[in-house]
Amino acid sequence: MHDVRPHGAIACFGELLLRYGAPGRELLLQSPRLEVHVGGAEANVAVGLASLGHAPRMISRVPDDPLGRSALHHLRAHGVDTQRVAIAPGRMGIYYLAQGAGLRSSEILYDRAFSSFAGATAAGYDWEALLDGVGLLHLSGITPALGSEPAAVALAAVAAAKSLGILVSFDGNYRAQLWARWDGSPRAILTGIVAQADILFGNHRDISLLLNKDFGGAGPRRRREAAEAMFAAFPGLKIIASTARRVEDSDRHRISARLDTPSGAIQTDEIALSGIVDRLGTGDAFAAGILHGLCKGLDPEATVRAGHALACLKHSLPGDASLFGEADIAAFSDQSFDIRR
Repeated sequence: MHDVRPHGAIACFGELLLRYGAPGRELLLQSPRLEVHVGGAEANVAVGLASLGHAPRMISRVPDDPLGRSALHHLRAHGVDTQRVAIAPGRMGIYYLAQGAGLRSSEILYDRAFSSFAGATAAGYDWEALLDGVGLLHLSGITPALGSEPAAVALAAVAAAKSLGILVSFDGNYRAQLWARWDGSPRAILTGIVAQADILFGNHRDISLLLNKDFGGAGPRRRREAAEAMFAAFPGLKIIASTARRVEDSDRHRISARLDTPSGAIQTDEIALSGIVDRLGTGDAFAAGILHGLCKGLDPEATVRAGHALACLKHSLPGDASLFGEADIAAFSDQSFDIRR
């Protein structure tokens, strides 16, 4: 996978959010308290990479108020470069979370309209300057789901990256609630981004949306069929990375991970997870692990195992982002669950 090893910094582009969560397993405002975490898919990837020893950059916009400043402090505290996060008019984007329990699923409510990030136009970004020294740009399908201007900005970002010879990593992250709030075409817009991507994070359902095609079969066979169709439709793609999740209830899931290339695929064994603390951000942890493997020049098997380990470990950690390092990946791979002294 030498042709997808970034030569330069990783830049993550997307909206910084505050997550307001009901404490424990309560419903929202069951009691008059909320717990606050900083989140955002791309920011989670940046924090995950910084925790693994990398020096990622964040490209975003936040308001000049205590909420925006707190979000920036959170990123800096975890080693993320925030020099390319602009201060702009607007407000901080928010989402509310009620964690599921037993047979009750988790619920998310978005409050992101008129945020500093969503209100920016494509003309407000100097991509040549923002991407100076960058080897890979990571973004997700959440940004174009916010509206026509964010969609135009995302398309401009990937076009600039490709013109500068920078690798593009794209996480599908389809959010039906966000797309439903405006009249954009998810398939057309996301296709325009994926056409310029080198790395795609997404499973057969994401591919079905993009190609307007259902895939038969089950398990690995269906996922390989979808990947092959995607490589044929988008010849610039070099890697498709994905996880598969089987949910027994809110506290018991089974997770496997997979990495497809045009020439073949590697899939991990399924890991059973119990006592889940927080499912949010597990896909971002997986993405951080895959990008870590690519940056380190790991072979495909070690790369997908790193992503799988971080995705599983993130279920044990409150908040949106993975804070685990290489030693944690090694301990997970060794199945060493006793106290490390």
